[in-house]
Amino acid sequence: MNEAVREPLGARLWRRWQDPAAWIATSDVFLILVALSLPWSTSLTAIFAVAALVAMAPFFDANAFLQSIKRPASIFPLALFALAVVGTLWSEAPWGARLYSVGPAAKLLMVPLLFYHFERSARGVQVFKAFLISCVVLMAMSWLVASYPNLSLKAKDFASPGIFVKNYIDQSQEFALCAVALAYPIATLLRAKKIAFALLLGALALGFLANMAFVIVSRTALVTMPIMLAVFGLMHLRWRANVTILTAAVALVGLAWVASPQLRAKVDSIGREYQLYKEQGATTSVGERLEFWRKSLRFFAEAPIIGHGTGSTERLFEQAAVGQTGVAAEVIRNPHNQTLNVAVQWGALGVIALYAMWFSHLMLFRGNGSMAWIGLLVVVQNFFTSLFNSHIFDFHEGWMYVLGVGVAGGMVLKAHATERVEAASAS
Repeated sequence: MNEAVREPLGARLWRRWQDPAAWIATSDVFLILVALSLPWSTSLTAIFAVAALVAMAPFFDANAFLQSIKRPASIFPLALFALAVVGTLWSEAPWGARLYSVGPAAKLLMVPLLFYHFERSARGVQVFKAFLISCVVLMAMSWLVASYPNLSLKAKDFASPGIFVKNYIDQSQEFALCAVALAYPIATLLRAKKIAFALLLGALALGFLANMAFVIVSRTALVTMPIMLAVFGLMHLRWRANVTILTAAVALVGLAWVASPQLRAKVDSIGREYQLYKEQGATTSVGERLEFWRKSLRFFAEAPIIGHGTGSTERLFEQAAVGQTGVAAEVIRNPHNQTLNVAVQWGALGVIALYAMWFSHLMLFRGNGSMAWIGLLVVVQNFFTSLFNSHIFDFHEGWMYVLGVGVAGGMVLKAHATERVEAASAS
């Protein structure tokens, strides 16, 4: 009988408890579960994220972490959260509203933690694979629900075509991200002559695009996807390839436009809703956003430096709705624009912190490689979709940003550290 078998169970468990690598692996498992659950459940996402934090705690090196957060990419998410906390002091909103409004910014605390963790872990790729697999399963369910609406878990009053769980905005964000993110490995595989695997990933990307064209898509995704594709072409393809892809893309869009009544209706609805809002003051999605933005700009002008404080947005809209009718009488917490959401509460100080965070993350991912590409794409998508939504503070899109930037950023930082060590050894 060997030594490992003779070792008592308690001793083996204690040795395992004291092994940092075991705790890193445990945290990785929970973070993979976060990625798997994100397209399906807010509750499970939150539970697994907390479990990952607990698993990081036993061998957390506070000194090393404090050294790691000196980077701008870590400082600015922390600064935005700190503003949310400090902003409660000058807000005139009830304390319940102030504390509630701190919550959406709290997820940003995970960004530097994920940087720190994935500088030490080798399982970041598995996190992204888990997210892709989960989205592929969700896409299959979306096609089924489009054909058999009774399969949807959404209440009939809130159901949308092809939506099994959550909503069409969240689903479109996931599918758009996956479809464009796959462009990099497809191009890499084609250059390496691995045609079969490239065709498989290409089929998945086309599946996501077809679902958005023929089942359901958000207008935000329609606007931002061409930008994301343009970023890929400019960064990773030669001009001849860009011309070829642009020609093919125009042909595919034209075909989808002719074949998809859903796509035509989605685009046409933008102009129609704007006209109804301008001519009749009707409550439409486009009209609501324009009204929210107009009022938010006025609120920002009233307190341009430090804003009205955390949680103040709803109270300001309540005051502005007095004596109003229609869309002008609506009261909301979220102006559906990330910049205005920050500006109303924390003024120019908050806007500077927000844009500094986006910029620092863009700079982190300016290199080559799959992780740099994923991280860059997550930042670009979040920035442009945040023109029409508050996607840093929204649960689903906010966690897509935190997970994408945090995991990819940690792996990029690890690669940079390895390159520096190798360069020092060579010299």
